[in-house]
Amino acid sequence: MKRREFLGSLMSGVVVAASGAAIYPTTAWAQNSKAASSGVGTHSLSITKRVIEVNGKAADVFGLVQPDGSVGLTLDADTPFDVALSNEGGEATLIHWHGLAPPWGMDGVPDNPAALLKAAETRRYTFPVGSGGTHWMHAHTLQEQNLLAAPLIVRTADDRKLDEQEVVVLLHDFSFTPAEELLAKLKGPSGGHGMGHDAMMQGMAANMHGSHMSGMAMPGMAAMDLNDIEYDAYLANDRTLDDPEVVAIENGGRVRLRIINGATATAFTIDIGALQGQLIAVDGHAIQPVSGSRFPISMGQRLDIRLELPKAAEAHPVLALREGSDHRTGIILAPSRAKIGKLASRGAETGPVVGLDLEQRLAATASLPARPIDRRFELTLKGSMSGYDWRVEGGNGLEVREGERIDVVMRNNSMMAHPMHLHGHHFQVTDIGGRALKGAVRDTVLVPPMGSVSVAFDAINPGRWPLHCHHLYHMASGMMSFVAYA
Repeated sequence: MKRREFLGSLMSGVVVAASGAAIYPTTAWAQNSKAASSGVGTHSLSITKRVIEVNGKAADVFGLVQPDGSVGLTLDADTPFDVALSNEGGEATLIHWHGLAPPWGMDGVPDNPAALLKAAETRRYTFPVGSGGTHWMHAHTLQEQNLLAAPLIVRTADDRKLDEQEVVVLLHDFSFTPAEELLAKLKGPSGGHGMGHDAMMQGMAANMHGSHMSGMAMPGMAAMDLNDIEYDAYLANDRTLDDPEVVAIENGGRVRLRIINGATATAFTIDIGALQGQLIAVDGHAIQPVSGSRFPISMGQRLDIRLELPKAAEAHPVLALREGSDHRTGIILAPSRAKIGKLASRGAETGPVVGLDLEQRLAATASLPARPIDRRFELTLKGSMSGYDWRVEGGNGLEVREGERIDVVMRNNSMMAHPMHLHGHHFQVTDIGGRALKGAVRDTVLVPPMGSVSVAFDAINPGRWPLHCHHLYHMASGMMSFVAYA
C-alpha cells in the first residue's frame, strides 16, 4: 500500500553521551521546571526531515521542532493554544494533538474534517490549551511510524513553583522497513500468526466478560499475541540503550518523569530499579499517588512519576521493558561524578505482560461530576492475526447529543490487547471486568484479551470523533469507530 493511498482511505538538563545519536540533532529532551514560561503568543512549529543514528546506521525520520531546534512544545495551562504549523517535511500529512480537546476542525485527523497539510503549507491552530498535563502530538497516518511525533507538555502554575526537575521521555519503536511494507506483510498470507479463532472467542465471550485476563490463556485456548512486529530498535528520545541519553540531575533532588509511549505497536513496563517512585498522573490527569518501581504503559498513554533521589553520587537507569521480550530502552539519570556503566539493549528478563492490575488501583483526584447516564453503547473489539483483520462491532451508531453523559462498554473478543483512544474528550474508567470503580480520568485505556472496560464521558465537544485502537496497524486495518454528535 502506498502512503498516499493510505492517507486517502484512513478517514472515511545537560545531556552527555559517548556519541551523538542524532547526526543532525535537535536539542536535549530533558525539561527543567525552573525554565522560563512559554508565555502567550503564536508558537511556530515545523514538520521536518532529519537523520538520526540507529544501531550504527543513518535513519531518515521526521521531526516536530520549533525554530530554535527545541523538540515539541511546552506551553502554559489555561492559555490559548496558538500554533503556526509549517510542513517542511516534503510530504502531505497532519498532526493530532493527543490529549488536548480542540474543536473538531482542528483535531488533526485527515479528512475528518480537515484536509492534509500539503508540503510547504502553513496552518494556524487556535483553541484553549486546557488545564495542564503530559500530552503529545503525532501524525494520524503511517508516518507516525517514522517518528513523526513529539512531546506536548502543558505546565500549570503549581508545576512551575515546584522545586523539581522535569525529564520528558518519548518512547518509540523503530524499523528501517517502511511502514507500508510492514502493514502489507502483516496482511499477507504469511504475515500473521495464523490464529483464526474468532468463532471460539464468540462461544466463550459470554462467560468471560465478568473477569479480565492479564495475558494468560485459559486451558484449551490459544495463547494471546503480544507483538506482531519485530522492530530493529526501541528508542527513548531517539536513542537506543546502547547509547542512551544521560540527564544531569542533582544529588538528593526531586525529579518528575513525564513518560510518553509514542510507540506504534509496542507496550512497555517502566522500570526504575532500586528507586521507589510515585505515579501521580496518567494521560495528563492527576491521580491519587501510587507507589512502586514498575509501571505499565500501553501505546498512546502517558505516566508522570515523581522520584526522590538519594544523595549518593549514583546513576539511575530508567528503563522501558518491551512486553513479552528481552528488548529494552531507556535513559540514565546521573549526578556529577557518578559512574555510568554500560547497558545493553537486551536484558536478562522478559518484559511483563501489560494488563489492568495497575489500572484497577488508580483513582482520579477529580472525578466526573455525579449524574445519570443518558446513553450507553456496547462495543466488541474483534479480529485475529489470520488475515490481519481488526474491527469494532456495534460502533457505527455512537450517535450522541451535546450535554449527555455517555457510557461506553468495550469488550475485547480477540487475543491481542487494544489501547483504545477517544479524540476530543477525556473519560473516566468506571468498570473493569464487571467491577465498578471510580478510576482514572484519561484518554487512552487498555482493553486486554477477553477483558472488558467501561468508560464514561460528557458530550461537550461537538464533532465526529474517532474512537480507535492506538496500535497503528490495528487502526489502519479497521479498528476504528466514531462518536458522532447528532
